[in-house]
Amino acid sequence: MVNITKKSNTLRIAIATATVNVSKQETIDAIEQRKIPKGDVFEFARAAGLFGVKKTSDVIPDCHPLPIEYTAISYEIIDLSIIITVEVHTVYKTGVEVEAMHGASITALTMYDMLKPIDKGVEISNIRLLKKSGGKSDLKNAKFPEIKAAVVVCSDSVFENKAQDSSGKAIISRLEQFGINTLQYEVLPDEIKLIGEKALDLSSNGYELVIFTGGTGLSPRDVTPEAILPLINRPIDGIMETARRYGQERMPYAMLSRGVAGFIGDTLVLTFPGSKNGVEESMDALFPHVFHLFKVIKGEKH
Repeated sequence: MVNITKKSNTLRIAIATATVNVSKQETIDAIEQRKIPKGDVFEFARAAGLFGVKKTSDVIPDCHPLPIEYTAISYEIIDLSIIITVEVHTVYKTGVEVEAMHGASITALTMYDMLKPIDKGVEISNIRLLKKSGGKSDLKNAKFPEIKAAVVVCSDSVFENKAQDSSGKAIISRLEQFGINTLQYEVLPDEIKLIGEKALDLSSNGYELVIFTGGTGLSPRDVTPEAILPLINRPIDGIMETARRYGQERMPYAMLSRGVAGFIGDTLVLTFPGSKNGVEESMDALFPHVFHLFKVIKGEKH
């Protein structure tokens, strides 16, 4: 199965439809009057559709088992066609499109089975996904080239050329995926004064997003939070809470990160761990949804 371990739980919704076409009005009349020999077509088919949604991963090999939090099956009769609509919700790492379409298919097949004794012209058509939402796919094509970004690496060893930077370059690479070019990249030693001055300099020069990497651990030399936190005039605790929770589900030491986040003026400042894995997990947890902040800010300005 596709690896979804990097994804986050979000509300996912899918709506699928299928059409059952009958060959005569008498069949529609029998359905509506509950006179089908095998029973109530609508209720039997609805029950089968619910089972179909729940059992999708049992019959579709690459589908992940997931919690189904809501399913609704409805019908609309148009002339000699019965339109089946299946809506499925979950809060999980992957979507429920296949579950919705499988539910619609099973509902339609059950109708076919119940109607064929009285109508040999029954057909199933147009099984399709009508709508889906949730997850990063909602923003998969979103680009934010207008955001002016900077990346600052806080590390004595990298500053002294005793080690190579991997975390800062990983951030730059991830930002490029959203169409953002990092206009400034810098390496600083682990010194509160220099880190604070750099944050103020970048925020006063029109940078909208500044990401610091390194110095968020427990070593006495890890001082990035101490340098940044006093400068933040609008803290957003939920950002780093989200990053820590995401990391904690994958690596228990994530709870030790002391990263902070918030605005210095109109500049969003994020402080990430100094490891490449820590940075990538933070980016996976927060992006692209954190860009919503910039839409809010632009709305306030207008």
